[in-house]
Amino acid sequence: MPEMTPGTALPETPREFGFFVDGKWHKGQEMFDRHSPAHDVPVTRIPRCTTDDLDLAVRAARRAFDDRRWSGLSGGARAAVLLRAAEGLRRRRDEIARWEVLENGKPVAQASGEIDHCIACFETAAGAARLLHGDSFNNLGDGLFGMTLREPIGVVGLITPWNFPFLILCERAPFILASGCTLVVKPAEVTSATTLILADILSEAGIPAGVYNVVTGTGREIGQALTEHVGIDMLSFTGSTAVGRSCVHASANSNLKKLGLELGGKNPIIVFADADLEDAADGAAFGISFNTGQCCVSSSRLIVERPVAEEFERILARKMEKIRVGDPFDPETQIGAITTETQNKTILGYIEKGKAEGAKIVTGGAALKTGHGRFIQPTLFSGVTPSMSIARDEIFGPVLSSFHFDTLEEAIALANDTVYGLSASVWSKNIDQALTVTRRVQAGRFWVNTIMAGGPETPTGGFKQSGWGRETGLLGVEEYTQVKSVHIETGKRSHWITS
Repeated sequence: MPEMTPGTALPETPREFGFFVDGKWHKGQEMFDRHSPAHDVPVTRIPRCTTDDLDLAVRAARRAFDDRRWSGLSGGARAAVLLRAAEGLRRRRDEIARWEVLENGKPVAQASGEIDHCIACFETAAGAARLLHGDSFNNLGDGLFGMTLREPIGVVGLITPWNFPFLILCERAPFILASGCTLVVKPAEVTSATTLILADILSEAGIPAGVYNVVTGTGREIGQALTEHVGIDMLSFTGSTAVGRSCVHASANSNLKKLGLELGGKNPIIVFADADLEDAADGAAFGISFNTGQCCVSSSRLIVERPVAEEFERILARKMEKIRVGDPFDPETQIGAITTETQNKTILGYIEKGKAEGAKIVTGGAALKTGHGRFIQPTLFSGVTPSMSIARDEIFGPVLSSFHFDTLEEAIALANDTVYGLSASVWSKNIDQALTVTRRVQAGRFWVNTIMAGGPETPTGGFKQSGWGRETGLLGVEEYTQVKSVHIETGKRSHWITS
């Protein structure tokens, strides 16, 4: 473990933010401090908003939607704002990355790469704003013409998580805005800074007042109130399946608002004996360690063909032992800090459960002592059986469970033996084998001989209890629209009442 060297990157005093409603900054009546999970020093002061503040934001978003200051613009005009916002992200890339590191604990190199992805999201959404369209039906006979219109659904509530506060915001917000909707965003209370910085960037890009609003506070109070709010037409939530289920109940008990949900995952990485084992091991190490494993698409279940299982676990363990864990401001760091104390305890608890239930630790399995901050070694378990807690539950940390299989059918059955279906990966040089697995494993995102690849052009989302709906790409704009069928009669009506 390298020595922590925070240097000059830490703020001398916490940066204080307001919340953003109707194009203006508002002071919070109450504030709470966020401490850096890597350095244990206060870095931001964020408003603890009230439900009255939320009501103010929803009313502002409703006015902005109803008077058509945004939805009434052409797709090209909305695209121009989104492209200017992308340029704003470029100019403030280092600033945004810094606050992601300070509040979340992720490595600065990773945070900077995420901002590049966020810029691509805005540019893709700008193109999608121009391409969004309905359809026509010229097959209804000479007297009738039909068409479908795609219209923005209205005011959207967006609740984002603490693991990718800016990336997930940018995989949602620009596509929602491209559709013509207005937004009320509630970021995770421990990682709110960059969502508030985006308010500045969008304002400078020319977005009208009331179109993008940010209300900060706890999930228990503000998040729940946003989910239940009758002034919200659609809610997009990213987080745990348990909280996603509560969103369904809240929607049913309020105004039956539409939901977009990206929830938990227990994602398989399937390695066949004919795979390039060095490549697959590197992919597996990256897949479980990226963002310290606090990633809904982390490949947390290794399913490896038995003849090469022992060799593969040795190669993988060597890879994982070389991962650089430490100060997230060190550009060489690959794994930073665990974002919250609660999550830190959860991960360590699952490591203890794995040992108690009979799994064998191949490498890792402990917290790293640094004098400050929260760090956990990348951990590989072998001898895991499907009934174990570490095999079934989403741990949300750098903990990988290894299973062995003998046949293709067994590999597919193991991969599908979960309530989740968010992502999956297969490693094989046999295209027939790889394609069979790709078509039969239940997952919304799939990678062949790679992992966590792709861009915002393609849709994301899950199967089964991993969520509803799709984000990013053109589908990610259509998700926030509703379809209206229109019929136009041409010529004279054939009368129903004739005399």
